[in-house]
Amino acid sequence: MNKPFDFNDIFVFDLANNHQGNVDHALKIIRNIGEVVRNNQVRGVFKFQFRQLESFVHRSHKQKSDNKHIPRFLATKLERSNFQTLLDQVRAEGMLAMCTPFDEESVDVIVDMGFDLIKVASCSAKDWPLLEKISEANLPLIFSTGGLQLNNIDDLVSFFGHHGSEFGIMHCVSIYPTPLNMCHMNQIDVLRSRYRNRVIGWSTHEKPAEMLPIQIALAKGARMFERHVGIATADNKLNDYSSTPEEVNQWINAWKTALELCGSNIRQVSNLEQESLNSLRRGVYARAPIKKGQALDRENIYFAMPYIDGQLDSGNWRPGITVIGDSGENEPVLRQNLLFPDNPDYQVIKEAVHEVKALLNEANIILNSEFEVEYSHHYGISRFRDYGAVIINCINREYCKKILVQLPGQKHPMHFHPQKEETFQVLYGTLTLSVDGHVRMLAPGETCLVLPGVWHSFWTETGCVIEEVSTTHFNSDSVYKDADINKKQRHERKTVVDHWGRFQLPVKAKFS
Repeated sequence: MNKPFDFNDIFVFDLANNHQGNVDHALKIIRNIGEVVRNNQVRGVFKFQFRQLESFVHRSHKQKSDNKHIPRFLATKLERSNFQTLLDQVRAEGMLAMCTPFDEESVDVIVDMGFDLIKVASCSAKDWPLLEKISEANLPLIFSTGGLQLNNIDDLVSFFGHHGSEFGIMHCVSIYPTPLNMCHMNQIDVLRSRYRNRVIGWSTHEKPAEMLPIQIALAKGARMFERHVGIATADNKLNDYSSTPEEVNQWINAWKTALELCGSNIRQVSNLEQESLNSLRRGVYARAPIKKGQALDRENIYFAMPYIDGQLDSGNWRPGITVIGDSGENEPVLRQNLLFPDNPDYQVIKEAVHEVKALLNEANIILNSEFEVEYSHHYGISRFRDYGAVIINCINREYCKKILVQLPGQKHPMHFHPQKEETFQVLYGTLTLSVDGHVRMLAPGETCLVLPGVWHSFWTETGCVIEEVSTTHFNSDSVYKDADINKKQRHERKTVVDHWGRFQLPVKAKFS
């Protein structure tokens, strides 16, 4: 099988008619852009546009036309052999090659010449005869969305999806050049939310000196970038939306700066940042001499700057801490001289609930306020983070629906249900299941049927949200492979509460 095309982090350089009908001039542009791509170590895609002008332009308009585009198309015409020369140069520069066809015959030429990708221009996004032909080319494709309403984009996503096409989507505004107040960068958010499994890009027509749009586009989540390129000559001025190689270099460097500013999607706390925060923390100090065996309370301590390394800080102080080493008046209370009380078992669940809610938020799953929650802890609450799940009971009638949440690294032990048939569908994250000895991993959207009496277990490395739809659930309908679990009473392996159990969990500590 061919590896799917990766649309992420590609830079598309559209030659359009900026070759001016001159092969040598076009080669110069390609070489200069190729140098910029290599120097910046990015994935460059050089793009041409094909029109079979003999049939594309009506015969009555070939000599004279009031359509502003036709005279330029005719005046800058290149033969296929010329484009082959240019395509060979693109390959020599180490770039991928893309082409935009404006008629069906051009699609055949693109396939025959061996281009890597195909582009659907905004003006062709409703040209269904051409779209049908493009879908048959079996090439990775990108379509632009200039001038399209969401229902038009829905049509294209559905159409290319039904045809099995690999495709990415470019946010685009078809105004040349595009004023900044008409870039509508928030549409990148809309497209990413609406088409979650597709790479979204930014096809830009603002003036080349404007660097902020590509930076905002990256921050919004765009992962493909396109702009027109060319080189001015003594006879031909470059249009207001095309960039010279020098401007392309500035454009890519603006992207790099934004990439550095945006940083990682994984939460990062550097030593430098921690040191900065430590300098603002309050440490715990002895208000009066504190002797071994005394408990720390608000009467014999106070909080003050500066915090000293190894000292108990205000954020980690709580009632019940005992002193095992003396502290003098106004001296820092050191952690090594303290005995901390054990956390109540239910503190483990209390802390996990916040992560569960965060996973539901990431998965964009909204619950009402009327549900029951089961905290499953098959080997005791203290081991909940290793073996367990949070089960949100939504409906239990002749049919049953639950939302199951597992945190990263959690496992659910091997078991079966004598009566219940259930189907799992992953909503977020990945889930690994063992069903009757068959192990499979489910990605979002995938399902697995578990029949009554079939042994199964599941676990997740990423954290996972699962929808379970089943026949009626019965409390006595689980048989575990581990006999020790079967010996436990239900309340020993499950804590059942209304909603999240804020006031029901037997925890003395504050539940927030």
